[in-house]
Formats: sequence, C-alpha cells, structure tokens
Amino acid sequence: DFNSFVTRTNTCGELRSTHVGQEVTLYGWIQYQRQGLFLVLRDFQGLTQIIIPQDEARSHVKKLLSDAPVESVVRVTGIVCPRPPGQENPKMPTGDIEVKVETAEILNSCKKLPFEIKDFIKKSEALRMRYRYLDLRSARLQRSLRLRSQLVMRMREYLCNLHGFVDVETPTLFKRTPGGAKEFLVPSREAGKFYSLPQSPQQFKQLLMVGGLDRYFQVARCYRDEGSRPDRQPEFTQIDIEMSFVDQAGIQRLIEGLLQYSWPEERGPITTPFPSMTYKEALADYGTDKPDTRFGMKIMDISDFFRRLDIQFVQDALSYPHGTVRAICIPQGVRYLKNKDLESLKESAKSQFNQKILEIICRPDGSLKSLLAKFLDEKQQSELVQALDMQVDDVVLLAAGGHKQVCSALGALRLESAALLEGAGLLLRDPTALRFLLFLPKEENPTELESAHHPFTAPHPSDASLLYSDPTKVRSQHYDLVLNGNEVGGGSIRIHSAEQQRFVLEKVLKEDSEVLSHLLEALEFGAPPHGGIALGLDRLISLIVDAPSIRDVIAFPKSFRGRDLMGNAPDYVTPEELEPYHIQVSWPLAEKEAKKS
Repeated sequence: DFNSFVTRTNTCGELRSTHVGQEVTLYGWIQYQRQGLFLVLRDFQGLTQIIIPQDEARSHVKKLLSDAPVESVVRVTGIVCPRPPGQENPKMPTGDIEVKVETAEILNSCKKLPFEIKDFIKKSEALRMRYRYLDLRSARLQRSLRLRSQLVMRMREYLCNLHGFVDVETPTLFKRTPGGAKEFLVPSREAGKFYSLPQSPQQFKQLLMVGGLDRYFQVARCYRDEGSRPDRQPEFTQIDIEMSFVDQAGIQRLIEGLLQYSWPEERGPITTPFPSMTYKEALADYGTDKPDTRFGMKIMDISDFFRRLDIQFVQDALSYPHGTVRAICIPQGVRYLKNKDLESLKESAKSQFNQKILEIICRPDGSLKSLLAKFLDEKQQSELVQALDMQVDDVVLLAAGGHKQVCSALGALRLESAALLEGAGLLLRDPTALRFLLFLPKEENPTELESAHHPFTAPHPSDASLLYSDPTKVRSQHYDLVLNGNEVGGGSIRIHSAEQQRFVLEKVLKEDSEVLSHLLEALEFGAPPHGGIALGLDRLISLIVDAPSIRDVIAFPKSFRGRDLMGNAPDYVTPEELEPYHIQVSWPLAEKEAKKS
C-alpha cells in the first residue's frame, strides 16, 4: 500500500476511470506546465494530468500553479474527471482521466535546473553525478533501483525463508588479506597500525562455517582500491553465500534455483540447468574465460588443413609449443565492414596480443582474395572455403602461432567484429537475450592461482596428493558464472584442512601465513567441508536492465577515477584531525595536488 502512513490519498500513477468522481489529494513534482491551463504532476509511480481552474473564485490557485517553476514540489486536491472525448492518452496509464484542482499548495519551489529531468535529454556523466539527487528523479534510474530492491528481496525470501540460510552482517574494519585485489587502509589510534576494508567477507563466512551456522547469506558491501577502471567501483555489493557439507554440483543447483526464483517477470523465464563449459573449451571456441554465447562466430581450428601445405611461415607457427592455425568467419563482412575496419581489427590484434592476422575474402566466383591465395591452387582454395564454411562476401580472420595467444587474439577480434557489424546495422546479438553459462575450473597451469583466485580454494579431491609433489598438475575446485560475456559470480569449494591451507599459503603462493593465523587456528578445531559463491549484484542488475554501466544501477556511485563528484570526496583533513592517528602528510605535495585538481 503506497498510501499508508502518508497524507496523500493516491499516487500519481494509480488513478483510473474507476476513480471518476472521487476527491483525491496528490503530491509530486511539476513535470510540465502549459500556458496556465494544465500541468503534469509526477511522482515515483507515474504521471497525472492536473487541470488548472480558470474561474475567478480560484484565481489564486491558478496564479500559484501557473507561476510555479518546473520540478517544484506541490500538493493538489481535486476531483477526478474523465478526459474529454478524443483527448485520452493511451500512452499514459492515467491517460483516461484528469484531476480538476480545487486547492493547491507549493511545498517547495525549484530554482533553475542544471539539466532537464528527462531520460531522452543527453547529459554528461560528470554532470549527472554532481547532481545525483536530480538524476535519481529520472524514470530510468527509478526503475533500475526499484527492480534492484525487488530482486534482493526475492533472493532473501529464497535463501532465508525457503532454504534456511542465516543473514549475518560481518565486520567492515578488519586486517589485510593476502593475495587478490589491493585493499583500502583505515588508520587506527595505535601508532603504525591500520585496519583494512575487506575486499569480500571471505574469511568471516568460512569462520561462520567453523562456528556451525551451516548456511550463511549476506548482501555484502565490499571494497577494492583498484584505481581507474571503467566498469569497477571502489565500493560495491555482492550477494555472498557459504554452505557446509556441499559440493560444486550443490552450489550450481543453489544458484540456478536462486536466480530462477528472483528473476524479474518482465525479462521472461530463465532456463535451467545452465550450460557449463571448461576453461579449455572456452579458450578454444571463444578465446576468453567469459564467453558471450548469444552469437556464433566461434573460433575454428584449421591446423590439420595447413599442416599438409608447404607454406613456410605457417609451418614455422605450427612448430611452436602448442602451435596452431585458427580463424573466425565474419558473416557478410564485405557488405558491412569497410577497409579501415579490417585494418583496425588487425592493428588491435597486433597491439594487444602481438599477433599478426591474415584476412581472407570469398569472392562471388568462389575464389579467395588473400595473401594466402598465391600459395594455394584452385582445389586447395575450394577445400579451405569448405573447411571454413565460407559464403560469398564472408571475411575470415586467420591467425597462426601459440595456442593461447592465437585464441585470445581471435576471441577479442570476435567481440570487436560483432560490435562493428551491429554498428553497421546487422543484428547479431539479441539485446533482450540473457545467456547464463557456468564456467568450470582451469584444467591446466594452476600456478596462476595467485592472480586468478583467492588462496582458500580447495584442490580437486583426486589431485590432493599432487599438491605436495607436483602442484602444477593440480586442478582447483573453482567456478564462475558468466552472463552475456560478463562474469557475474565466482566461488569455490574451500580448503578446510589447516595443514593444507598452510602449505598452499607458504609453499605454493609464497605468502606469509602469520597474517591468517586466526583462520589457520580455526581450521584445526573441527572445520566442516564447505564452499560458496558470491554474485556481483551491481553487474547483474546492469545486465538485466541493459544499462551501459554499473554506475547506472547504483544510487550514489563513484566516478571513473573513484571520486564522489557530488560531495567532493575524498577530501583533505587538517593536521589536527590526523594527529590522533599518528599520521603526517607532506603538505606541499598535498597543496600541489589540490592546485592540479
């Protein structure tokens, strides 16, 4: 009930023909006013047309409403009437009625706005963030934040009410965690000692499992000092989950059920189980561990075809360790891409991956336009067209070299090509499609654990003995959730043996285990096997509402450089304020930075 506890009778979005004849009191912002005849009143739920009285008896009401600036806050009381025939507005839910004003009050007048409160008016992001309280009035942001609230509430219902999870708040002030992202430091009154803001509640949720809570959940605030990154925030929110006595299959069923239950109806149902893919498969077919599976253009392995050809530079590439020849086919590339686009793609592969790219174009007569063509006779050209499944006007981008470099380069070109094709008018990725994918652990080279995962991930049970003899052959029990080429969740089965955890920290990751002495000690007191996952709420919501950035689904986000442009944070503090924390700042440097900003 939107009208409980307040003095309005109705919202601006709920009046219909059934309300005709009723006296109503509405509160809202003036969206639009026309020549003293009528205005449109807006609140969080919608719009209502308000008819300004023209009779002499209520001239004071007319003057009041006619003079009020747009975005002023008003109260109106009046009678609901049907709109005159032919003046109905089917685009407005309230378009069959209007309210004839009897009394009105200006609750707060609005000064000149820095921008219009309309979704179609373009505004710079910096201006929007400086006046975020005005930007929040837009219908787009209102929808996103309300959907976010509803989705989180449904998640709470599923986890706590249906499956017995316990919602626990964990501390924000803690100590440094080894590995992972850089953490923010908070000074304490003990000289030289600092708190860290946790990048996730990882240690606490494991300690809750040691404490016997069995099932934990939290809408957790997390912090990472990662500097300037286009789609990251220094503070962000994740749906944090941990369970005792669970395996990877159990976590997968939980996440599928959670997302199915909480999924917004307007986005249509999601299908489970989610398809899964190994790292090896993802790299080979898509060139990335975050594949966008909404469109084809998969990477093709044509090494066998080229092995039997006497082309020296190709044979040289195939002689590399894990040497390969692979390609992607851009459908109708000749029609949709210009020469400068193809040159840009080749330059991108060169600058990002140091990978040379050869282009192949299929002419109408079936012959090939390419630097490779001079090395191939007519039959071989035909066989290559068949191997690549090329059609007339298709463009193939071919790369040869080491497997990982070639696949990574072609994976990036696949996404860049898709963007170019869509920019030229070819619908390749359905913007309404939402494709989940469960990404399973790397099957090789787990020495990258330090950068890829946190240090608490358990080895695969069948590889546990290899951890001590040959760690490079150990598979981890780590998993990610990918949506439309974006990682929206990640987790693992955890190490619950103190001995194994100490070995991973000290011998595999070369970390100081003393920093985690409290966790290691806890694992010695009967820690149950446990595992969990965390979903990035900001990114998940941004994908659901098709927002260009996660900043568009956060009420008060930081800028690209991590600044709050509205409150001008971070800000300087005086030496007197720093004194209790035993900190001194080089003020000439601070003044120099202040002048620069």
